[in-house]
Amino acid sequence: MKLILTQEVPGLGAAGDVVEVKDGYGRNYLMPRGFAIAWTKGGQKEIDSIRRARSAREFADLDSARAVKAQLEGTAVKLAAKAGDSGRLFGAVTSADIASAVTASGGPAIDKRRIEVGSPIKTVGTHRVTVRLHPEVAANVALEVVPV
Repeated sequence: MKLILTQEVPGLGAAGDVVEVKDGYGRNYLMPRGFAIAWTKGGQKEIDSIRRARSAREFADLDSARAVKAQLEGTAVKLAAKAGDSGRLFGAVTSADIASAVTASGGPAIDKRRIEVGSPIKTVGTHRVTVRLHPEVAANVALEVVPV
């Protein structure tokens, strides 16, 4: 089955790529979740628009991604969240919360879709999150969650 990816899928490709996958994987996983659409001859216009949007969000080259990585890793990011007496949060910290906290602490503006949180952050303290800046560059950011 030939599909056009609409989002980055780890181990498969980036948005705008045309990939060949097994029928069940495409029909039961990728298409229902909105990760891909069916490939057609007229789909080339859609591929071009997806690639234009991706290029606007991505860093131009490897050197600029490395510079942003150095800036991110040197930034102390604090995020205030509501928490109980035991240090457990009311809810969880989302990638959008992290992106806004990075920007508020003087870091660069990053896309929330580039932030990878291993397990949900539900306690106060210091946590590590990964920001995938480029296919070859990932920044590890120390996030300190403080109670409000």
